[in-house]
Amino acid sequence: MGVEEAQKNPVLRTDELQAYFGPFHAVKGVSVSIFPNQVIAVIGPSGCGKSTFIRCLNRLHEETPGAKVKGQVWLEGKDIYGKGVDPVLIRRRVGMVFQKPNPFPALSIFDNVAIGPKLMGLRRRALLEEKVEQSLKQAALWNEVKDKLNKLGTSLSGGQQQRLCIARALAINPPVILMDEPTSALDPISTARIEELVQELKNRVTVIMVTHNMQQASRISDKTGFFLLGSMIEYGDTVQVFTKPRDSRTEQYITGRFG
Repeated sequence: MGVEEAQKNPVLRTDELQAYFGPFHAVKGVSVSIFPNQVIAVIGPSGCGKSTFIRCLNRLHEETPGAKVKGQVWLEGKDIYGKGVDPVLIRRRVGMVFQKPNPFPALSIFDNVAIGPKLMGLRRRALLEEKVEQSLKQAALWNEVKDKLNKLGTSLSGGQQQRLCIARALAINPPVILMDEPTSALDPISTARIEELVQELKNRVTVIMVTHNMQQASRISDKTGFFLLGSMIEYGDTVQVFTKPRDSRTEQYITGRFG
């Protein structure tokens, strides 16, 4: 832990986090502290538990029939799996951006971003307009869509749709945003835009991003966690993980010897 981190409290912390699909043990005893204003890359071969891990961080995992979670996840010091905690409220605090862009198909660009603030009780049109503009600017999309806010969100290109989904997540001011391979369906130019955006976002939020792209992880993240067969094998500064991994399995994966 660096000096700067030692002066901060973790925004998110897991303690012996376990996740199951029926009898299948998908995530095995992960304990990690994640600090504010960082980009965290989660890497590892397909089926190793990366996506399941991040879905436990906003209680999406339990939406799958037969799924269950053990252990604890602390968000800003509160156990999100504690008794009486509403998972909907947790998902407002921990946003999610999926692999495939998923703007709400029947809603305009404006309403895709405004829906979260509206559900939280914001009704005044002027304040909604301000929030939508702010969120679209934070997602580096405002200049491209400001003259067509009433058009459907699905009318945008794939890369624009993904940035719209990021704007939608930002509109409710979450301290953490989860991204599950957000660029895997995008072309190289759109991917570069999203990567630049992620780097800018860490000034406002903590980003935890699953990626299968080693170069992407090394380019954009401050910390990297390597998963294998449901366990987090290694977690540390990205430079250290990629240049001096502590575990031989991490080195073998990063150098392409398996995965």
